[in-house]
Amino acid sequence: MADYSFGGSDEENAELKKLNVEVLEDPDSFENWEKLVRAAESLEGGLNRNSSPQSISATRDIYDRFLAKFPLLFGYWKKYADLEFSIAGTEAAELVYERGVASITNSVDLWTNYCAFKVETSHDPDVIRELYERGASFVGLDFLAHPFWDKYLEFEERLEAQDKIFPILDRIVHIPMHQYARYFERYRHLAQVRPIQELLPADMLAQFRSEIEAEGPAGRGELEIERELRSRIDNFHLEIFHRTQTETTKRWTYESEVKRPYFHVTELDEGQLVNWRKYLDFEEVEGDYMRTQFLYERCLVTCAYYDEFWLRYARWMIAQHGKEEEVRNIYQRASMLYAPISRPAVRLQYAYFEESVDRIELAKDIHQAILVNLPGHIETIVSLANLSRRHGGLDAAIEVYKSQIDSMQCDIYAKAALVAEWARLLWKIKGSVDEARQVFQKNQHWYLDSRPFWINYLFFELEQPTSAETEPTQYKRIKQVHEDIRRKSHLSPLTIKDLSHYYMVYLQERGTKEAAKEYMTLDREVNGPFSVQNTMKAKLSEDGREASTQRRMMMENGHPGVEVDDAAIRRGENPYTKYYQQQGEQQLPSDTQPQPLRYQ
Repeated sequence: MADYSFGGSDEENAELKKLNVEVLEDPDSFENWEKLVRAAESLEGGLNRNSSPQSISATRDIYDRFLAKFPLLFGYWKKYADLEFSIAGTEAAELVYERGVASITNSVDLWTNYCAFKVETSHDPDVIRELYERGASFVGLDFLAHPFWDKYLEFEERLEAQDKIFPILDRIVHIPMHQYARYFERYRHLAQVRPIQELLPADMLAQFRSEIEAEGPAGRGELEIERELRSRIDNFHLEIFHRTQTETTKRWTYESEVKRPYFHVTELDEGQLVNWRKYLDFEEVEGDYMRTQFLYERCLVTCAYYDEFWLRYARWMIAQHGKEEEVRNIYQRASMLYAPISRPAVRLQYAYFEESVDRIELAKDIHQAILVNLPGHIETIVSLANLSRRHGGLDAAIEVYKSQIDSMQCDIYAKAALVAEWARLLWKIKGSVDEARQVFQKNQHWYLDSRPFWINYLFFELEQPTSAETEPTQYKRIKQVHEDIRRKSHLSPLTIKDLSHYYMVYLQERGTKEAAKEYMTLDREVNGPFSVQNTMKAKLSEDGREASTQRRMMMENGHPGVEVDDAAIRRGENPYTKYYQQQGEQQLPSDTQPQPLRYQ
């Protein structure tokens, strides 16, 4: 990259290199990307077909990378198309527009600009009309689609194609949109001068005529019948208007709350998210598939970075009959473009979907792809193990856990959780308590500081069914796990307190007549002041003896491990901060009263 030239002057080249490095270092920074694009656009005072090949190539590369990262920015697609038009002409600009409308299919602004560009650069009305029809299929239902429809009508007016205008208006007047009334007035006025055959479908027109002939006296002239027929058609059109007005009013509540109908990288406030949820609820209840799908697509421009809406869209779509490919498309768009790999929920749901349609290997590949980017991700590994068990048996699942535990990319904390999941598999699926217990026992010395490991180990023993005959044996096992937690593990004091509480509940609910003595001893050790916590004092001493810590307490004015530094005191530092950190507790602010611990 050091020898690469962006073109332009030496100063411009150096600036672009600097900005490009910033983008490479932080590719998620929209601000850095904007600076890079602006700098590229200003190369050589503005690019044109006479600019240097290096500047043109560099600018294209920057735009391509930028829009691959943020494909929903319709304004930049427009700018890119304008740039290509000035550099390479019509065909190059059209290719950019096509890429743009493929990336953000429901952008009213982009389709309007594209169609207007086509009108100015093409002399074939049929080609232009075909493009407008494509655009109408993607954005025609938008509540704010009036700029697009206005341009479409303007195009037909320039051609004086009155036979095309009325059918377009006939489509528009059925759509709930912001400016529905304006279109209806034009539609109603035009209906008065158009041939009567264009005003209604042939079957409905025949029905109206037969009703008029049946109701009136015989022998009426054709002009009188047509006058009555036009009156009925006008009333029918007014019914359409009132229906559209009603539907528009229903949606106005939600549309008026959409403050940002376009994509941006900044977060939406909670009120906006709530409004989209309610709007989607409304359209789903209304039951129109096309309108509901269109609203989801609109929502996912504004809320592209919110997993909940992608998942909701996929779940709604899967409930529609015969929409397997549409569901797959939703998951793929979310996974490839918008849901960050650090939040793999969408990808995992995609894997479950593919498994449900018997594409097992693809489901496994999705899991493996997540683990390439998130090695040691526990939820993904557990999901892969369960997938392997469902289609390959228990041994396949265990093999997944073993391979991950042996992997150098998996950290010690993830391995501890995976060992616990391995034991749970043997216990819950295979039904082998002894094998599960051996997994815990053989691995406990590796994971002395793992909270998930010890929680699962303790709960495993607590949840074993017992009888009056087997309870004493099980009590010894549970007691041993608890003793190991208190004396051997490297867990924080707060975690040990929490786990000891579960053991104390066990003593109360299932203990023998001697349990109360053990309970009171443990209560003193766990909940009493530090001066009577003999086990904790023994752990803190270097030689493992309580007396050693007792001597330290006497020498250090009652606080084990607190080094009193006169210079630190003069600087205003709190000598107890280190102690609190060592105990796994947060120090309270000076103006805050300590609160008693409460167990849920």
